[in-house]
Amino acid sequence: QVQLVESGGGLVQPGGSLRLSCAASESIFSIKRMGWYRQAPGKQRELVATITNDGSTDYADSWKGGRFTISRDNARNTVYLKMDSLRPEDTAVYYCNAEAISGRYYYTLAWGQGTQVTVSS
Repeated sequence: QVQLVESGGGLVQPGGSLRLSCAASESIFSIKRMGWYRQAPGKQRELVATITNDGSTDYADSWKGGRFTISRDNARNTVYLKMDSLRPEDTAVYYCNAEAISGRYYYTLAWGQGTQVTVSS
């Protein structure tokens, strides 16, 4: 079973940037889709963005404004989330997710342990 390890979180001031990394224990080229989710205190986990193994990206409506960018490096077995113009409301634990597909339906293969992002002055 694939294992995912996130890194890159931390404390950043409003308006700042971070790049999160999600390193997989096996080739991500074989993983149909990977994504980033986040969970803010007291709220449900929510989708941020996904990227398929052919490079197609999709963003949840709240993140279609261009502040966040998902990308992948198959050679490094790593998926990234670049976050710009960070706001205090972006404070959350960010999780990486790997999915396979059966027919038309995706199902989860693994979750990472999460990385904390705190946006505060």
